[in-house]
Formats: sequence, structure tokens, C-alpha cells
Amino acid sequence: MSGESSTESFEIGQRVHSLNDPRRVGTVKYLGGVEGYSGTWIGVDWDQDGDGKHDGTFNGVFYFDGRSQTSASFVRSEKLSRGITLLQALELRYQTTSTKDEQDEMYVLSAKNKRVSIQLLGGDKIQDKLSRLDELTSASLPFLGVSSLGVSSDLASVLPNLKLLDLTGNLISDWEEVGALCEQLPSLTTLNLSYNSLSSEVTSLPQLKNIRVLVLNNTGVSWTQVEKLRPSLPALEELHLMGNMISSITSTSSSEDESFNSLRLLNLEDNCILEWSEVLKLSQLPCLEHLYLNKNKLSRIFHSVNGNESPNKGSEQFPSLRCLLLGANNIGDLASIDALNVFPKLVDIRLSDNPITDLARDGVPRYVLVARLTKVQMLNGSEVRAREKKESEIRYVRMVMSKFNNKLEEIERLHPRFNELKKLHGLDDEVASAENTRPKNIASGLISITLKCVGPSMGEKPPLTDKLPSSITVKKLKSLCENLFKLRSIKLRLFLHEE
Repeated sequence: MSGESSTESFEIGQRVHSLNDPRRVGTVKYLGGVEGYSGTWIGVDWDQDGDGKHDGTFNGVFYFDGRSQTSASFVRSEKLSRGITLLQALELRYQTTSTKDEQDEMYVLSAKNKRVSIQLLGGDKIQDKLSRLDELTSASLPFLGVSSLGVSSDLASVLPNLKLLDLTGNLISDWEEVGALCEQLPSLTTLNLSYNSLSSEVTSLPQLKNIRVLVLNNTGVSWTQVEKLRPSLPALEELHLMGNMISSITSTSSSEDESFNSLRLLNLEDNCILEWSEVLKLSQLPCLEHLYLNKNKLSRIFHSVNGNESPNKGSEQFPSLRCLLLGANNIGDLASIDALNVFPKLVDIRLSDNPITDLARDGVPRYVLVARLTKVQMLNGSEVRAREKKESEIRYVRMVMSKFNNKLEEIERLHPRFNELKKLHGLDDEVASAENTRPKNIASGLISITLKCVGPSMGEKPPLTDKLPSSITVKKLKSLCENLFKLRSIKLRLFLHEE
């Protein structure tokens, strides 16, 4: 470390980025001398682990608390940027013409690995249109070092038609300035502030009646802060809160409060929610259709009524919920699957990467989930068609009959849909035996499949119809097609056409 410079323009808590890399963002934690080195230094705690060299303790001397062992470093002021204003970023992004060096970098490689320059067709027209800020309807300004929104009375005249503003990865922290910005842009409906370290102090904001979509991923926002924002966002329809280490839903709103009554999508992926009781605090949002809870720590789902856990009784909760994503949690019991049937409109469910879907961890196959979920139409991103639904339910009933051999009390306790499905598919008269869960002979386990080879380079090949075991794998079916149609040098793709 060497050199000397002034630090008067920096202050503790200020957001900064590396002068040569706007994506290297951090917070000023220390201003002063460093033992063994001359001059004044700025101690920065970088957002990304590995961007620093220590944890705020250097050569055995403590200076500040870093987030991790490799998030902190000392920097001279001339190596840091305090950022630019919103208007400066817009000019940089949309009104700066390409230099000759940048144009020279637009090329493709020929077959002989030589550069061939390319020209963007209509590039001048596109650039001219984008440069007219008053016609912009969306602006994307990620990682440009915007530290001040530069809110002024003429901002509305500069950006009168702006509907979407993406400020991902900048240096914004002041909620009051965010509120003023939204007031100045009457057409703005979508605002993305992801990867900005927003202040924990949420002062009273104006009514932001036009904001429909607010993205606050990886901003450090807590649910307490969300509750403070809630009264200012009466028309909000989508709220994204990924990666904020939220573990609890602490509601401060009364039951009569109508804020968030328009909320249709809530994204809480990649947080730290452990208890389903926290999720149930959201169950009275009247219009909530999509709830994303992938990558949390949930292990159990239940339906709570007056403080008692019950999967079958009580008042209607999540009345509008259609899509619930629960991937990559710790759900491992079938009672949790059955509890999902309580939500009246739930048809799209994700349970992948949970113990319950992992056969290696005593999970269950897909057909069991399809059978136990009453209204499911989409499971783990794959459509559940009527045919699959019917076959899964029949197979499930026969599996239960075989396993429990008419132990009715145990069946009723562990398989709440069994009697309903047995009656629905006319299986009342079937005998409970292992024979009902597998083919009685080889012939009864075969299905008729017509194989048709299509492709412009293969010529006309007549279709082949054969009877194959219903248990045949895709790998074996591909191998069979290669042999029948002599396609060993071609990468095969299989398509299913159901009649």
C-alpha cells in the first residue's frame, strides 16, 4: 500500500464501488490511518466475499468488523467512486455513441478463425430512438454506480413515459429518495432495486399508487421493513424479496388494513423461513395467486385453525392461491402433502429437491403425489394430464390395497383419499392382493407403440408398430430406435404423440 489522498468526500456508511469495476460494490466502514503505512485510508467492506483480503483486522490490529474473512480491504480514495446521478447514468447508457474501438470489437470468427467485422443493421435508428429519453418506456441501468437519484421537479418532463426502471446493483440506500423518485415519474409501474443495500430506516413514504411491481432481491430488507412500506403501496401486485435472510413474517397491520389487497405474487425464495406457521400469516391476503418459497428451510406443512393444527378443517385460507413453489426445502412427510388439499384453488405445486420426492431418502414416486393432491394440474413444472391423473390414482389405490390388505383403520389414517379414489374409479370389488399392483402375465404388461422416424436427412422410413414392456426406459427405447432405423451416427430425440 502506498500513496496519499484526501478522504473528505467519504463518510462512514457510504456506499461506494471500485473506480475500475462498478460491479465491485461495498460500504465504507473506516476512515483513518493504517499502522505501518502513511496517509489516510478508507476501509471498505465489500458485498462479495473474496473481493477483500481480510476481515477488518490487519496485521493484528482491529479496525472494523468485516462480513467475512475475505470481504474487507483498505483503499485510497482515488481508487473509489462515490457514484453518479440517475440522469448521468441515463446519458451514459442511452446517449453515448459507440467509439471506434468499440465498433471494431463487433466481429465474428470465420471458418479460418479470422475476424470478420459486422455492422448492426439499423443501429443508427435504434440509437437515435433510445437517445430520446422522453420516449423511453423502460430503462435498464444495472451496475452503473448510481448513488443519487437526483430527484428534481423536471425529472417528470425528462422521463414522462417511463414505466419500468431497473436499478440493479447500484449504490442506492435512501428510501426517502426512492419515494420521491416514484412521485416524480407518474408512469412508473415497475421498479427493480435488487442488490442495493437499502437503509433499515424506512421513513414515512408518500402514497405510491402507480407502483405495481417492486423487486427487492438481495437488498437486506426484513419483513419489518416490508410492513413499513406496506401502507405506501396500495396497488402493488408483485413483490420480490429473494435472498434477504427473512425468517419470520412479523405483521404489524390490522385485519382491517387493505394494503397488499391487490398483491398477486409474493416471491420469498432463497430465505430462511423454518416454520409453516410463519407462512400462514400471509394466508388472508385475498388476491394472492403465486407464492414462491423455494430454497427455504420448511420441513412441515399444516393447516392451522385457531392455533390448532389440522389439515382438514377450519376457515378458508389462501383463498386465491393457484401456484405454490416449495422446491429445495426439507419436506419429508405425506401429511404435509395432504395438507395442501385444503387450499381451494391450488393447482400448480413444486416439491422437487425435497426428501419426499427423493427415492434415495425414502421419498415417494410421482404417481403417489399426483394421486394424493386433489386438484393438481402442474407438478414440478410438468403438466398433469387427465390420463396421468387417472392412471396414478388407480395405481395408488392398488398399491395401498396390496400393502395394507384391508386394514381399514390404518388406511383411513394414512391415506385420506383412498376410499374416495376407490369409489371414483370403481375399484370397490377388487381383491386386495399383490397381483393387482403388477401385470398378471407378461402379455398384460405390454403396450402397443408405433415408432416413426422423422427428419429431413433420413429419407422416407415406414413406421414400425411393436408391443413393448410398459416399464421400458427412455434409454432402452432410444437404443431400440437406433437399431431398428440404423441411426447410430445421429443424436436421437424422442417425442411422444398420444392418441
